[in-house]
Amino acid sequence: MKYTGNKGRFYHEKRGIGYGIFIKILVFVSAIILFYKGIENLSDKTSKEQAKSMEKAIWHGITQCYAIEGRYPQSLEYLKKEYGVQYDSDKFFVDYQVQGENIVPDVTIIEK
Repeated sequence: MKYTGNKGRFYHEKRGIGYGIFIKILVFVSAIILFYKGIENLSDKTSKEQAKSMEKAIWHGITQCYAIEGRYPQSLEYLKKEYGVQYDSDKFFVDYQVQGENIVPDVTIIEK
């Protein structure tokens, strides 16, 4: 507060129109940034959950194949064709390494 002599004890000088617009723009931009960060965080969580779900489905298919056929699947394509395992190949890379018929395959899932 400024004491301005004859204008009164608690006189506040009016601020220009630009100050109010600046505050409104600042609040609006802050809200947009917070909204964007929230969406980004949700997207990251969804992606992680999708990867976990896909890994679980692949291992379920591998286990099911071993239980039914007595051997592990020889390829990822066989697992997809015979046991209905599906995943988004545009989003994830699955490395499926076979060690032998009765040795658990090495599965690595990488997000692209």
